[in-house]
Amino acid sequence: MKRVVLIGLDPATVDYSDPALPPGVNAEKIQAGVKLALADIAGRGWHPEVCFIKPDETAAPTIERCLADSVYDCVVIGAGVRLPPSRLGVFEAVVNAVHRAAPRAADRLQHSP
Repeated sequence: MKRVVLIGLDPATVDYSDPALPPGVNAEKIQAGVKLALADIAGRGWHPEVCFIKPDETAAPTIERCLADSVYDCVVIGAGVRLPPSRLGVFEAVVNAVHRAAPRAADRLQHSP
């Protein structure tokens, strides 16, 4: 069974006043979206997990700990990390942490039998 980890911001740490976020987004909507994403991943026959991070210097070490616990076939980085321009530094740290801790994740997903 393919293993997929979704990396996203801990909803309790999101600044909902950020104008880059869609209007009306809140912790409950984020939690609901994560629940839907995990259900969709599971519905495809894959084993989903979530790794919540804070948008600060603890993001990379948190990801490295999450990825050290299991071997993942795919790593998904949530939109809250990728899209707001104010999170470019966090996104860069996340990508670098994923490359260090799971360098072959995409390769395994694309080339597995």
